[in-house]
Amino acid sequence: MNKTVSIILTTSLIFATIIIFWDGSNSISEKNVEIKDGIQYVEIDAKGGYNPNISIAKAGIPTKLIMNTSGTFDCSAALLIKSINYQNILPQNGKTEIDIGTWESGKTMQGLCSMGMYNFQIKFE
Repeated sequence: MNKTVSIILTTSLIFATIIIFWDGSNSISEKNVEIKDGIQYVEIDAKGGYNPNISIAKAGIPTKLIMNTSGTFDCSAALLIKSINYQNILPQNGKTEIDIGTWESGKTMQGLCSMGMYNFQIKFE
């Protein structure tokens, strides 16, 4: 086989693999953050990991985390947030509201699954 053809095929295979297996796990979003009546709500989906992986929220506002589950049977349902001493099993389906308090600018809150395999962050600016 021609060396050029081999390089093109190998490069194409690498890009195809990246596209197929990339799950957006490093997604950053502000679209999942909403302020209603002076309270900030950050929504995270939990199923096979957490989405978005990184949320940008406003500092200095009372904040509630909304964890959305839909057919969640994996370890992302076992949520641990060390900074607020939160540990709980989320329901397989539904919304769980967690009061995470008011955070200062520059601080980051991290949530983890029970195995430490999946995580998410909320960065306060």
